[in-house]
Amino acid sequence: MARRIDPHDPGADIVEFLTERHLATLTTHNARGDLQVTPVGFTYEPERALARVITWADSIKARNIAANPESQVAVCQVDGGRWLTVYGSAVVADSAEAVEQGVTRYAARYRQPKERDDRVVIEISVDRIVGSG
Repeated sequence: MARRIDPHDPGADIVEFLTERHLATLTTHNARGDLQVTPVGFTYEPERALARVITWADSIKARNIAANPESQVAVCQVDGGRWLTVYGSAVVADSAEAVEQGVTRYAARYRQPKERDDRVVIEISVDRIVGSG
């Protein structure tokens, strides 16, 4: 059964789930308003209710978000019967500090990513989390 989860205080079980190595999907809207879903790795910072996805500047997901500033997106993670979806507004950040945070957190959850000169980070200000209980 689905339950609402506090983005700022998700609870120890959810924080653990969000630190385990699981891939997810990111859903954005393209220029026509159609949904575009792509597999991603993501990280979550409960203190700021902030999800991050690292990517490159010319990726479709980054272009979709840049074309629709503050657009609503969803990131969904599944592991058997456990699942959760984070929802929020997204921006593409390219500052050295934002990218470094994104890469550092990604490396801690997944692995060190290859270096890219065109690296950006999608920052999602999470306003809602829904998941299995």
